[in-house]
Amino acid sequence: MVVQYQGKQNGIPTTFTLRIIGNNLSKSSSNYQIDLLVGDKQLPTFTTSIHQSLSNCLKEIYLFRNHNHITFDASKESISPKLVPYDLVLYNYQKNILFKGYNL
Repeated sequence: MVVQYQGKQNGIPTTFTLRIIGNNLSKSSSNYQIDLLVGDKQLPTFTTSIHQSLSNCLKEIYLFRNHNHITFDASKESISPKLVPYDLVLYNYQKNILFKGYNL
């Protein structure tokens, strides 16, 4: 799943892309990996491990954004049409983590 946001890094307007990769390893568990890109350049987030939940991935992006003075404009969200419906439902339910962090 690919989600884009308009935002700013250190006051400079830019486009950010979240690339969310869900890997179903078994019928009882899933793993998620998330990449943050500015243009075509992937930014190094704090960890590179695969997370057991999408919420943990989004928390990592939230912490990285705060540490690197990156803001997203929630009203300028663009979601790629090629995605798994379950991933979209899960992302929409948990995306407030990107904007509020741990205060759910």
